[in-house]
Amino acid sequence: MDLPTIARALHVLGVVVWIGGVGFVTLVLVPALRRSVPAADRLKLFEMMEGRFATLARFSTLLVGATGLWMAWTYDLWAGFIDPARWWLAAMVVVWAIFTLMLFVLEPFVLHRRFHARAARDPEGTFALIQRVHLVLLALSLLTVAGAVLGVHGGL
Repeated sequence: MDLPTIARALHVLGVVVWIGGVGFVTLVLVPALRRSVPAADRLKLFEMMEGRFATLARFSTLLVGATGLWMAWTYDLWAGFIDPARWWLAAMVVVWAIFTLMLFVLEPFVLHRRFHARAARDPEGTFALIQRVHLVLLALSLLTVAGAVLGVHGGL
C-alpha cells in the first residue's frame, strides 16, 4: 500500500468521524435534549455530552486538514481550488476552516461564555439557536461531501 492511498483513507476516515458526529449531535442529541430535558438544564447536559465529542472532532479536523494539505501538495491540486468546475475542493477547505475556527477558537474562548449568558435569559431560544446553527453546518458539510464524491468520480 502506498502513502497516497493511506493518506486518502485517513482523510475519509477523519471526515466520517467528524461529520458523522456532527450529524449525531444535530439530528439525535439536540432534538432528544429539547424533548426530554427541562430548558434550564439543557445547556449543561449538552456541553457535557458534546464536550466528549469535541475532543474527537478536534483530532479529526486536524487529521483531515493535515491529510488534505498533504494530498493537495502531493497531487498539485492548487489550480483546482479556483476552478469553478471543481467547486467542492474549495468547499472542503471552507467547511474545514469553519469547523476548525469553531472548535479551536470560537467555542472555547467566545461561544461557551456567550451561550451561558444567553441561556440564563432565554434557555429555550438559546437551544433553538444551537440547533439551527448545527443544522446549517451539517447541511453545508453534507453538500460538500456529496459534491466531493460526485466530483472525484466524474458525476459533476
